[in-house]
Amino acid sequence: MAELNAQHMIEEIQANINTGDALKAQLVLDHLGSVDSKTQNRLVYELSRADVKFTVPLLNYLLVTQPDLSQSLPVIRETLISSLIAYPEVLIDSLSSPEIDDKTLFVETAGELKLEEATNPLIELLGKSEDGYTMRLIIDNLGLIGDPECVNTLTDFLYSADRELIMAAIHALGMVGTNTAMHRLAERMGTDNELDLIILGIFADVQDQVSLEKLNDTLRSHYAHMRIYAKDSLVAIGTKAVPVLIENLKEENNDLLIHTLNILGDIGDDSAIMPIRTLLNSVPKNANVRFAAYEALALLPLRKGAYTLAAGLTDKEDHVCTAAARAIDRNFNEVLAAGIKNMIRPQSDESRHIVKIIVNAQVDNMFLSLAEEEFFQEMALVYLPHAHPDIREHYIALLRQKGLNDFAGKLTGEVSEEGARLKVCAVDDSRMILNIYKATLHELGFEPVLFEFPASAIEWLGKEKPALVLTDLNMPEISGIELTLRLREKYTVDQLPVIMVTTQGDAQDHEAATSAGVNAILIKPFNAESLRKAMEEFIAVS
Repeated sequence: MAELNAQHMIEEIQANINTGDALKAQLVLDHLGSVDSKTQNRLVYELSRADVKFTVPLLNYLLVTQPDLSQSLPVIRETLISSLIAYPEVLIDSLSSPEIDDKTLFVETAGELKLEEATNPLIELLGKSEDGYTMRLIIDNLGLIGDPECVNTLTDFLYSADRELIMAAIHALGMVGTNTAMHRLAERMGTDNELDLIILGIFADVQDQVSLEKLNDTLRSHYAHMRIYAKDSLVAIGTKAVPVLIENLKEENNDLLIHTLNILGDIGDDSAIMPIRTLLNSVPKNANVRFAAYEALALLPLRKGAYTLAAGLTDKEDHVCTAAARAIDRNFNEVLAAGIKNMIRPQSDESRHIVKIIVNAQVDNMFLSLAEEEFFQEMALVYLPHAHPDIREHYIALLRQKGLNDFAGKLTGEVSEEGARLKVCAVDDSRMILNIYKATLHELGFEPVLFEFPASAIEWLGKEKPALVLTDLNMPEISGIELTLRLREKYTVDQLPVIMVTTQGDAQDHEAATSAGVNAILIKPFNAESLRKAMEEFIAVS
């Protein structure tokens, strides 16, 4: 052995195999890196021909003691893995063997093979281990195996003092994916926002009934980022989440109702139509709920019964009227056209209010159905010349396209030049709310700068400074609180006022907004007067 004669080494390993002397075989293998590659391969080959119970520990010994050699001689690892796949009972015995110190490959292979028979040996090994890396490895592979028998063991680690073990247990339970595993994860929530988000991500992937219900419950969270994550996840899940969401419409929690209606609208499944209409028929006292219901219906395909939407045009809140107008326009038909003409023809105060809503809501089907009527033209010309330039130009182009040049001419002839206006930035993920901002801010004498996506608003605000910022609270990816924090890195509360305009009535949200640097909070729905009053505290409003 001292001369490292290749032939002697081969003969020695053969003799060790015949006698079953693993210790002497190890002494030969200790010098494997000192011989040529041909001899190395021959020695591994001879070893592979031995009884698998003799071969496996020695191959693992090579991997552990000579990792560099194992990299240059991949046949060592390949032979060991092939042996374990062919003889899973040897793998299981190896997990329990006191003679094998480093069981990393055995643990990984058990996970790759999803070998349920390895569950109990792995659990026993986990109980004996004190090394953090090994414990995480075992937990990860218990998750890969997915045997429900390991749920109790994994649950214990949800409350470990080691955060990495907690996270490993969370992911492992997510891979097991049984109802019990999801219940255990749900029970872990509520003490750590970061871990809660990870668990919610697992619920979004698993999508069983427990997961859907927990995501749904998170819509009640006092933390905006948690609600936003749950909303985005439920929208992404789609129709599978609709039955759980529909049950929320029987609740009296206004915030929950609004979040639910927003999600149902975004999902767009028509099974939500009747429950939403039932909710509207009860005439919810909260205007934001009524607005959210009509906004959702505007995104859904109403095959019949759309005429009932016309009642929304007479709501006492302009926001609700606008949402109803959008829903009507999406589902416009001859019955609705006739009904709306009858509502407007008296030219009463209510008629004029409906016309103002139609003008500002930019509902083209409704507008064109009325455009040839003189009584409509007369009322519309009260509002159109003073509407936002974008709205005026839109209708002028629409009228000319339909050959209604006389009406278009009356409108263009009354447009007056305007001086420079102060810019007010409004951020809201609802396009309908942005249209309301456009009309209302213009009416108040400002130039509205509108953003549906907070990231775009932040980019613009990094280059320009408006007179004031209006922001929603609950928005995807970046909440109004996060947006405000970003703004406060550049502007103080005195340099750039920020008003949070939200449906959310939660005191914790309001405290978080104030801490972030929001100057004031305005509860939706707003109109020109309430918006004026809120803005007047910080800037001059004409």
